[in-house]
Amino acid sequence: MRIYTVVLLLSITFFCISCSEKYNHGGKTPLVEVNGNFLYKEDLLGVMPVPISSDDSVLFAEHYIRNWVDNTLLNDKAKKNIANNKEIERLVDNYRKSLIIHSYQQALINQKLTKDIPESELQEYYENNKNLFKLDRPIIKGLFIKVPLNAPQLANVRKWYKSQTQDAIDNLEKYQFQNAVNYAYFYENWIPISEVLDLMPLEVDSAEDYINKNRQIELKDSAYYYFLNVSDFRGNGEEEPYEFARPDVVDLIVNTRQVDFLKQVKEDLYQQAVKQNKIIYNY
Repeated sequence: MRIYTVVLLLSITFFCISCSEKYNHGGKTPLVEVNGNFLYKEDLLGVMPVPISSDDSVLFAEHYIRNWVDNTLLNDKAKKNIANNKEIERLVDNYRKSLIIHSYQQALINQKLTKDIPESELQEYYENNKNLFKLDRPIIKGLFIKVPLNAPQLANVRKWYKSQTQDAIDNLEKYQFQNAVNYAYFYENWIPISEVLDLMPLEVDSAEDYINKNRQIELKDSAYYYFLNVSDFRGNGEEEPYEFARPDVVDLIVNTRQVDFLKQVKEDLYQQAVKQNKIIYNY
């Protein structure tokens, strides 16, 4: 309602456009006219962000309207000074055809193709194409915990974070609820090493090499202790583990299916047209 009021006020106060009866506006409300081109209130409302304050809506409307006026004037001037309009019309027509074809293809893909791929097929594709999946950054599995310097049971924390036994993990899980500032369990999931480095005050020449060589790390600053246990490490350029590469495997298979599907659609249309004698070659 606020936006409607602001735009209505704009249309009355700033613009006061009176339109000739010779134009059919299709029930829309004109805001601005430039050489017979109209910007309508409904179009402005359609692009205005929601939610938006009254002041911001006024600024947005003023900016949008000025841009529309400038572009309309420039377009009219350009049409009068561009000699080869036929070439532009050809390019526009080709672009329009491409948009229509793309929209139709996407509709077909959404209707006919499923993104549900059996896990066995994903794993088989990964095994047969491991050369496609190389790391562009180091990744690790492990556990991280950050606690205040005055946190209780620090001796136990030093023992627990180094162990992957269920008892140690359970103890840390219970401990972290009341004492940890930050806690991350990722023994079962690969994560980029940068996500962990952002949490630690590790100042060495090569943090990746340091963590690879020192799988259990304890750091300290003026307020906190930082504990990291690295259970597995993969360096830059190494083969991506399947679980880390899986999203890319899905995308590759889906893309391949789409290409094959659209290729078959084109072939089917062609063969149908041939049978119905719809294709006439004049050479």
